[in-house]
Amino acid sequence: MTLPGNKPGWLTFDCYGTLIQWDEGLLAAMDAMLSAKGRDIDQSAFIAVYDRYEHELEQQKPHQSFRQVTAHALELAMAEFGLPFDPADADHLTSSIGRMPPFPEVVETLGRLKAAGFRLAIISNTDDAIIAGNVAQLGGAIDRVITAEQAEAYKPSPQIFRQAWKTLGIGVDDLVHICASPHLDLAAARELGFRAIWVDRGTGRKPLSDYRPNEIVPMLDKVLDLFAENGWM
Repeated sequence: MTLPGNKPGWLTFDCYGTLIQWDEGLLAAMDAMLSAKGRDIDQSAFIAVYDRYEHELEQQKPHQSFRQVTAHALELAMAEFGLPFDPADADHLTSSIGRMPPFPEVVETLGRLKAAGFRLAIISNTDDAIIAGNVAQLGGAIDRVITAEQAEAYKPSPQIFRQAWKTLGIGVDDLVHICASPHLDLAAARELGFRAIWVDRGTGRKPLSDYRPNEIVPMLDKVLDLFAENGWM
């Protein structure tokens, strides 16, 4: 199956969960943090509560940095579980995010896409300083990084995508967006009409009931096969 439209000049990527091992890294960071509290806490249940608070805080006005959102969400989650919160906990979590590594196939795949003439950008719900450590692990292939800090908005808000396109100097037809988050990135694709590929890594995240991405792949390197079928590589 081929993708609609002409070959894009730019490929835009979600970062965490698409390029970077978010679930694995978050579990490890939470494990270290919760173990130090001396309580037997269900990590998955705790992360679910933390995620809920994080997403709620990201939609509030005025805009807060991701570092602020993380600290507040962590404090609220710990209160819900009856755990003491220390600001050092938030520092541990944000520093852990920047050290999360890419998935095994990512660096080579990005390099091949770059060699095929695509320009590559990341659009991410984070701060510039946090994501810098992740981008440094991607082999120098990324041309631009657009963050929630720059846009003063978090996905799925159209504002962060429009900020990205303005920064890159492109229109909606000049890109394909590659992502792992249905309820953030694919929700924006549904609203804004850009082409999207969903990287479904089997995490249990559910697709949107009223939207289907242009393609679904299990790993990033499968994008190379799709583009070859389109005659883009």
